[in-house]
Amino acid sequence: MRKRLKNLLPDHAAIHDNRWLRPFASTLLHPRLWHLNRHSAAGAVAVGLFCGLIPGPLQMLGAAIFCVLFRVNLPLALITTLYSNPLTIVPLYVLAFGLGKLALGDGEAEFTAPPDLDGLAIANWIPMLIDWMASLGRPLALGLVLLAALLSVTGYVAVKWTWRAWLIRQWRKRQAKSPQP
Repeated sequence: MRKRLKNLLPDHAAIHDNRWLRPFASTLLHPRLWHLNRHSAAGAVAVGLFCGLIPGPLQMLGAAIFCVLFRVNLPLALITTLYSNPLTIVPLYVLAFGLGKLALGDGEAEFTAPPDLDGLAIANWIPMLIDWMASLGRPLALGLVLLAALLSVTGYVAVKWTWRAWLIRQWRKRQAKSPQP
């Protein structure tokens, strides 16, 4: 599993040689941001799942900032933010609205359908989506934070347990292959 992930992730040289990232090289090349172990992978998935619900194009920037703060695997966190995309964002926001409505106990709040974006220029999408999110108000805002926290904790625990189960399985395979005294 570790080898597969390492093959997908960029190496230090790719970051060091990138002219856009060169000013941040001292921070971005910290070894703990690139080391892949059970702790850094679980933390990266948690960061990515949490930051994936940040509205707009700030998801990866937020994930990068949290990775630097918590010293977890940067590439894995950036990849993990991609779970929220144009196909999944509406169901995630409906779920977040429901969680927020449940947490607030606000039975009067109603979910309104997202605006119809067909035939509109991409530049018009963002203001329309912001107006739609603002109309949903407090239940959506609280629900997004609750859903992000729930996904983050679930992802962290799932990676820790999965990695541990894989290690135990590998250890048992080695024990079975070794000669018994």
